[in-house]
Amino acid sequence: MQQLNFPTYSFRLKNSENKVSIFDAIRKKFVVLQPEEWVRQHCVKYLIEEKKYPQSLINVEKELRINGLRKRYDIVVFNPDGTIHLIVECKSSKMSINQDTFDQIARYNLALNATYLMVTNGMNHYYCSMDFEKKRYEFLRDIPNYLF
Repeated sequence: MQQLNFPTYSFRLKNSENKVSIFDAIRKKFVVLQPEEWVRQHCVKYLIEEKKYPQSLINVEKELRINGLRKRYDIVVFNPDGTIHLIVECKSSKMSINQDTFDQIARYNLALNATYLMVTNGMNHYYCSMDFEKKRYEFLRDIPNYLF
């Protein structure tokens, strides 16, 4: 897999039936290693090891409903009170981040009401904080470390 713009992390990998899988510590199972999964697993490690978010407050690949449509978010970090602190949208490193990507995470946030948004393709990372009064997001240099 491609080197990403994250610190170097070690992962548990296994090869079965000519498919490589990576262990997801959040879902507690091996998942097929696709390019987007490679980015997602790096991002989870980044949130835990660099930003100090507790693993117990992180959720990965869960379904949500938006206007009756079933969607799946990549990563959500909860606050201890159950509200949502951060949503992360991961793309393959081969995909460029564009307005459609920001529109996608903004739609997800209509249902989730996260304080912070992160969009990454593993090479480029974008961070935003929500301004709910003005109904827009403002770009940041980084997301905050865990402070709860």
